[in-house]
Amino acid sequence: MDALVIHSAGDLRVEEVATPKLGTGQLQARVRFGGICGSDLHYYQHGGFGTVRVREPMVLGHEIAGTSEAIGSGVQGFAVGDRVAISPSRPCGRCRFCQQGLQNHCLDMRYYGSAMRTPHVQGAFRQQIVVEPSQAYRLAEGVSDAEGALAEPLSVALHAVRRAGPLLGKSVLVTGCGPIGALIVIAARRAGATRIVVTDVGAFPLRTAMKVGADETVNVAEQPDALAAFSADKGSFDVLFEASGNQAALRGAFDALRPRGIIVQVGLGGEMTLPVNTIVAKEFDLRGAFRFHEEFEMAVGLLNKKLVDVKPLISATLSYRDAGRAFALAADRSQAMKVLLDFE
Repeated sequence: MDALVIHSAGDLRVEEVATPKLGTGQLQARVRFGGICGSDLHYYQHGGFGTVRVREPMVLGHEIAGTSEAIGSGVQGFAVGDRVAISPSRPCGRCRFCQQGLQNHCLDMRYYGSAMRTPHVQGAFRQQIVVEPSQAYRLAEGVSDAEGALAEPLSVALHAVRRAGPLLGKSVLVTGCGPIGALIVIAARRAGATRIVVTDVGAFPLRTAMKVGADETVNVAEQPDALAAFSADKGSFDVLFEASGNQAALRGAFDALRPRGIIVQVGLGGEMTLPVNTIVAKEFDLRGAFRFHEEFEMAVGLLNKKLVDVKPLISATLSYRDAGRAFALAADRSQAMKVLLDFE
């Protein structure tokens, strides 16, 4: 079968790889759509991120949906032809963190398309994939395969929102409105946030934020001092979701966050220097949000019940055979949010 294999920065190839063998207790799926994630872009553009580098050929991708085409013996609850979203997360289930319900911190995690360990964990940008039944979640009639491919980034947003605690009636600021930032808007609104303001440096992502439910947007490239209006009387926002990974965005939001406000850091960038005196004086609560676990099932449930709408985030769909153009488009924040690859 065909797969998208990264060899080094800029060297992404369509290659023939072995068709997986279906084992007992497993499910084989035909991949229909795959979403290009920020980490995929980092591998493609830079050969990795931070200390994580591609050191051997690796199939990219971890945001996928498709159709079950073979069911291994002993598998119950699935049938050939089921349309499924597939979680890329495969925690071991045995380490102390898995046993504590912190599977996203598994000591032996195998996450599709990751060079964090060697041999690398091969990804899901391929025509067929064999998964554990626990990774597959059926999509309801009326939910497209394309929407199903967004279950993974929606899970990341749901985990971030859960890390913030109750949002009912809260005022929320989201800094950085790529796909994750926009999905945080969707998730925060669903969780009961009554006011959501979004900042970014681009017009296109801010327009998308309005489409998915933001109350107000601020282009900080054009209006660098715009958040000052929210800084009166020690700040306006109860919760900050920092989704850009940019130190300036995080620091710039501090004055607009009220005392004892909650900061959820979602975006990953370089190391940051923070004004600890401000954190102490305003008694901020700084929390990280990393990946997800049980939120994947929640994401599919929300999609199936039509309680969230992710369709405005889908900017384009291109064949996997045209991966170079697809990745270039995905990197262009002036015209794309989420670009999908079609594997048929």
